[in-house]
Amino acid sequence: MSPNGRLTKELNEVGKVDPTSGVRAVAVIGSNSRELKGTINGPTGTCYEGGVFKIDISIPKQYPFEPPKMKFTTKIWHPNISSQTGAICLDILKDQWSPALTIKTALLSLQALLTSPEPSDPQDAEVAKMYISDRKKFEKTAKFWTDSYAKAIDEEEIINRIKEMGFDRESAKNALEKHEYDESAAVNELLGM
Repeated sequence: MSPNGRLTKELNEVGKVDPTSGVRAVAVIGSNSRELKGTINGPTGTCYEGGVFKIDISIPKQYPFEPPKMKFTTKIWHPNISSQTGAICLDILKDQWSPALTIKTALLSLQALLTSPEPSDPQDAEVAKMYISDRKKFEKTAKFWTDSYAKAIDEEEIINRIKEMGFDRESAKNALEKHEYDESAAVNELLGM
């Protein structure tokens, strides 16, 4: 299978809503399908539970022989993710990547990282220090950040509000996805502002 054929097949799989895994990625509308927006549901039983974390994904031309480039756009308090830039420290996104891995397995690995941080190999030294020295404070801070920055949005509710303004469902959904569910930005686009 050609690299582009594989990417198309992967995008079809990872683009479907999968309530079991809680990971998803879709191509950015208007892009060449190498720029993706991913989401990861915070794992149950962690301080990230109830959050939906957004990730920018860039697929290099050499994919699947090079890993996708990923970075959190949702602020998160985690030792292996920069609280400032969203940069991720995860071996499969660097030197442990294998062409047998997929975009979905990379997202699932990020989700697993939320369950099992690796403070001995941190991306954010301040967060790692707190994780090691004061676990309760770490968990309280991570939960606060999840509640503040990653609360799940009800996509259908937002789509319905925009439909009530006279727009069709497909236009509303496309505008919302383009603007990462920023309702006012989507409405402004639909109004031609």
